Amino acid sequence: MSNRSAALVLATAVALIATGAGRAVAEGSSAHSGGCNPPPPPVVPSASDFVDHVDNRYFPLTPGTIYLYQGHEGSTPSQDRVAVTNETKTILGVRTTVVQDDVELGGQPSEKTSDWYAQDRQGNVWYFGEDAFAYVDGHWIRSDDSWESGVDGAQPGIIMETHPKVGDVYAQEFYPGHARDVAKVLRTNDTVTVPYGTFHHVLTTVECTPLEPGVIDLKHNAKRVGDISEMTVKGGSEALELVSVTHG
Repeated sequence: MSNRSAALVLATAVALIATGAGRAVAEGSSAHSGGCNPPPPPVVPSASDFVDHVDNRYFPLTPGTIYLYQGHEGSTPSQDRVAVTNETKTILGVRTTVVQDDVELGGQPSEKTSDWYAQDRQGNVWYFGEDAFAYVDGHWIRSDDSWESGVDGAQPGIIMETHPKVGDVYAQEFYPGHARDVAKVLRTNDTVTVPYGTFHHVLTTVECTPLEPGVIDLKHNAKRVGDISEMTVKGGSEALELVSVTHG
């Protein structure tokens, strides 16, 4: 991405996130949240309104699929291995799919997370929580941003809509003080090239959280593949791109 393109993306992203305040409930003032104003948590369908499989075109989760991403955090090389498992976890009466996410920095273990997703009958994919650990001094330590819907006031959020439209804003998670990510749809027809290939009609979203003021991430999701790249465009220097996809 050229410097001019990156600057344009950043300006647009900041404007879109900030203008979400008009119909969102802010967690603190905009001065403290850096313009990131999450909407209220969405109303969750009843457990009977969820289906067994996640096949959203922008966020498919087929058990046995492994996504490999490579990139960097600052000057340190990073690798992210995301595996859709055959395991399930029942949360609030909903059977969720367990996705294992393992991160390495500089060739060494850094983070490991079990994420829990489920899809409703309309095709929206819901995020029910995560069990996250950081590797510190040779030991795995449970992270403060771990959360589970229905526990300690945490509620599910939407990780991917059925029919994303430019300008849509949605809470991806809701655990006050720990997990408050929000996304906004920036574009739906981008062309993006990563090591795994070139994709058209790509969904581009920007994400932020009031818990990390001033940090904005940009993500790309391709149809029938899912997440193909993500980068921090403000407040950090992190990036990941999809390198390979294998099916078990």
